[in-house]
This record gives sequence, C-alpha cells and structure tokens, in this order.
Amino acid sequence: MPRPRRAPIGGRRPPLLDRESALPLWAQLVDDLQRRLAAGEYADAFPSELELCSEYEVSRHTVREALRRLRESGMLESSRGRSTRVRRGQIEQSLGALYSLFSEIEARGMVQRSEVLELDEEHNPDIAARLWLPADTPLLHLVRLRLADDEPLALDRTWLPAHLTKGLREADLSHTGLYDELAARCGLTLTGGREVLSAVVPSRDDRSLLQLPRGAAALSIQRTGCLEGRPLEWRWTLIRGDRFAVSAEWSRRTGYRLGAPSAGATTRGSVGTGDASDAAVGGDRV
Repeated sequence: MPRPRRAPIGGRRPPLLDRESALPLWAQLVDDLQRRLAAGEYADAFPSELELCSEYEVSRHTVREALRRLRESGMLESSRGRSTRVRRGQIEQSLGALYSLFSEIEARGMVQRSEVLELDEEHNPDIAARLWLPADTPLLHLVRLRLADDEPLALDRTWLPAHLTKGLREADLSHTGLYDELAARCGLTLTGGREVLSAVVPSRDDRSLLQLPRGAAALSIQRTGCLEGRPLEWRWTLIRGDRFAVSAEWSRRTGYRLGAPSAGATTRGSVGTGDASDAAVGGDRV
C-alpha cells in the first residue's frame, strides 16, 4: 500500500522531483524553491530542513545542498542560533543624498525606529577638536541603534556641544529624528557638512549589535554637520554592508551625477568622500 504524502507546507502540493532526470535532485529543489520564493510564498517564515525533507520526500543531504546554493545566491540567509529566513533586498541610496536614508526606508513601506543606547555628557578631546572646541568642552553623546522593520540596520554615534543642546535630553529619540528635535528644542538647523565613506570590519561588539552575518563588512560614514560653516555635529555611523548600498548615475557627457533620485539610480559607484548640500541637510530627519 503506498505511503500517503503529508500535507504540503502552505496547503499546496509541490511538483514531484524527477528522479530519472539528469538534473540532480538538489538542483531541481533549488529551481522549485526559487519559483516559490519569487511568488512570495515564504514572506512570513521559511520552512525547516525537516519540513522540506518531508514535503519533497528527499534526504536531508539534498535539502542542505539546495539551501547552501540559495544562501550563496543571496536569496536566503542564516546565522548561528537563528533559523533560515528569506533575505530582504538591499536598501539602495543615491550617492550625495545619504541624509534621506531613513526617509528611503519609510518610502519602501518599512517601519523605522531607534533604540537609544546612550544619551549623556562626556569629555572627548579628539571630538572636541573636530568641532573646533576646547578639549575640556562638555559634549552630548548620543548612541542609537537604527532599525528597519525591527531588524538592525545602522549604529549611530553622535557628539554635539552640550551647552547648545540641553533641550535634547527630554526628547524621545526612539521615534523622531535628531535634526527635527534639534530644530524644535534648540533652534538649530544644520546648513551643510561633509561625509567620508569607507568600508570597515566592525568590532565584535558592534557586529553583535548590528546582528551582522559572519564575513559581512560594514559601511562607515563619518559626518561633520555644520551651521553656517562652523562644525556643530560629529557623527560616526556604521551601516550593515549586506543591507545597504550607495549608487550614482553617470554618463559620458556629464560624468558622475550626485544626489540623483534613488529610484532611478542604476549604477553603483565606488565611494570616497561626499559633501552634503544645504538642501540635503534641510530635508533630513535622522
């Protein structure tokens, strides 16, 4: 008597794998899972190895080989202690418009929020020098973990002159933008600045906070925000390299064009330094 098949995941029966085909079973499984992923079947959760073994009636070795190929292709991701899940697409931001990063997140229908890890005064002679201040000047130090749909995306460390930003201590910076609060509570609106972007290998602690997969790098952004030409803010941001990319448009006639709308940017450029325009700063809520 033939053994009855278990009810398939998602309430439908997948096509049987052809055991007489020259194509290996793992390759057939990859093809079918790619089709189902493209159809959005696993938006909520991806099945376990045992569930796939039962549904497709194949060995665990076959399933593991198929999942390995899908991870290598970037469609799936997994890490120690966490189940396999569908990898979300990268957030792409046009070069020269990094100030609208989290507006870009909201534009994609994602929910952004911040976890405030630290908000206190400190003395930091190196940062004070970057802000053209005496070494013993008290600085407000803000550390935030930025999340998109509750998944860590960036780690922000910001320093500001404490005597100019006392109003920020009462601000709820978990759901509002720093620059919005800086304008509303302190009467300060940045008018320009400069950013330096580089690829880095984050520390073990930062990698843990960002839940960065093993082997993935991060994008470091060092920003000096200015008010009428004088430094007011120094910020160091680490962004997950597996979730974020910068882009630029170019042509033979105009060369690289910075600040192009992200939706139209199709060519990713290597990044050195970027200068923030007044318009970009004015539209920010980070």
